[in-house]
Amino acid sequence: MSMIKPTETSLDDQAIIASAEQALSDIASIRTEISKVIFGQESVVENTLLAVLAGGHALLVGVPGLAKTKLVTTLGAVLGLAANRVQFTPDLMPSDILGSEVMDQDESGRRSFRFVKGPVFAQLLMADEINRASPRTQSALLQSMQEYHVTIAGQRYDLPAPFHVLATQNPLEQEGTYPLPEAQLDRFLLQVDVGYPELADERKILLETTGLSEATPHAVIDAERLMQIQKLIRQMPVSDGVVDAILSLVRSARPGQGNEATDKHVSWGPGPRAGQAMMLCARARALYEGRLAPSLDDVRALAEPVLEHRMALTFAARAEGMSVRDVIAGLVKRSRS
Repeated sequence: MSMIKPTETSLDDQAIIASAEQALSDIASIRTEISKVIFGQESVVENTLLAVLAGGHALLVGVPGLAKTKLVTTLGAVLGLAANRVQFTPDLMPSDILGSEVMDQDESGRRSFRFVKGPVFAQLLMADEINRASPRTQSALLQSMQEYHVTIAGQRYDLPAPFHVLATQNPLEQEGTYPLPEAQLDRFLLQVDVGYPELADERKILLETTGLSEATPHAVIDAERLMQIQKLIRQMPVSDGVVDAILSLVRSARPGQGNEATDKHVSWGPGPRAGQAMMLCARARALYEGRLAPSLDDVRALAEPVLEHRMALTFAARAEGMSVRDVIAGLVKRSRS
């Protein structure tokens, strides 16, 4: 048995390497196709794609006009996913997202209820300006984002696979916005902050998008292939050093864990779901960059998008002008020493 085992292991390794190379080729094609429509914003595209490759949801935060909606639409097309879009407004009701029961009457006059599925029954749900809807409507997505099914009138309805929510959010300082409930924020694998484009990228946007025609993205893979890549990512090995780094970083962001700066500035910190998100996204980032296992650099690079929406500052820290980003940057710097 001991003589066969190394051979089996090497065959497994070869199969994983072959699968990873094919996945890497597919990811490269996806990036190329996206770049035809989205100019610049490499880190935004990367983090949004990482969230999907890791099998989760992403929250894109930025002022209007930064192509957040266009990025989500492009991703749906390139990944070959059945997509629906919901424009969140203050008068949007939970049934507008989940669906509702309607009464039907047959030829004999017998009446019965029939469930009409809402837009959440898609492989990619684009929740546009999610923080313009009331907290009640925002919370309608909670069950679907975590459990991948909805319950209407006591009846369970499973969502399509894969299922991803890519939501866009305007800064809370803007008028007519509601902060997302903490429980829902925690369901997002990553928060992707979308900033203004660089000068060269903005010049390209002006030239490419104001003519008679614009580039149209085409499907590179389909839903089945995406799920295969997601399964591969979950099979990637993670060293003990990386696991320890994830645990150390996540736990150091919580008050009462021996970190003086965190105790002083953080009101509440990330739960175990943050560590799970870091594990999955670190694997996805490694594959995205052509590696078979995540490194400490992956953990540090993902610290902000994984932790930012899972932490809250104390009143004193906010009064001093601190931000969650500042706290996370300090934790990352401390992890290097």
